[in-house]
Amino acid sequence: KKIFMSPEDSIQIQMNLNSDIVMVLDECTPYPSTYDTAKKSMLLSMQWAKRCKEYFGENDNSLFGIVQGSTYEDLRSDSAKRLIDIDFDGYAVGGLAVGETQEEMFRVLDFTTPVLPKNKPHYLMGVGKPEDILGAVERGIDMFDCVLPTRNARNGQLFTSEGVINIRNAEYKNSDEPIDKNCDSKVSQNYSRAYLNHLQRTNEMLGSMLATYHNIAYYQSLMRDIRNSIENNKFAKFLKEFYNSQNLEMPDGPL
Repeated sequence: KKIFMSPEDSIQIQMNLNSDIVMVLDECTPYPSTYDTAKKSMLLSMQWAKRCKEYFGENDNSLFGIVQGSTYEDLRSDSAKRLIDIDFDGYAVGGLAVGETQEEMFRVLDFTTPVLPKNKPHYLMGVGKPEDILGAVERGIDMFDCVLPTRNARNGQLFTSEGVINIRNAEYKNSDEPIDKNCDSKVSQNYSRAYLNHLQRTNEMLGSMLATYHNIAYYQSLMRDIRNSIENNKFAKFLKEFYNSQNLEMPDGPL
């Protein structure tokens, strides 16, 4: 059924759930959008953001604002500055990963993240593929969320240190290799590609469960390696090695 949800309702629901990070209510601007549509949508989200902050008040949890403005640099800058004036615990970049190319997404991040406070976390919503995450980290993003690891697992797509594999393919039917020889997850250590191929092809629920476990373990490992490379001032080297191992062409870095 249809329900009406105000910015205040949205905050109260998240507070009832005791969310560690509470997000303001915003409108995810569709892609592509005209300048006027994107501006109207962004201004509405900024009004809601102010109402969310007022309702949230003083709280032990964190409240994040969400930058909107589609692909327009001045709108993104205006949105970020309005949110900074309201003052949030962290800043999310919304309205990306909604159909634009990776090049376009990176272009928007190139002119959006530099405007955000450097002493507060930056969160990119709805991303994504490992190469998207690395490119976004290179551009100043700290946090991510995405259904991709679990959704793709249910469809037999597994992320590995050497690229994505579709475990349902016939080539894995008799393979006794681990899912990923460089991964120390329980799935890679204990189950062969042939076994997961069998589970997926026979629609056994265990197949989706093990694939999901593996993909989440892969992503956790990836983020851990990213953090370690940054702490040791070796992120550029890690980035190059990642693209080489995945047989991907490395995109241009930040502007």
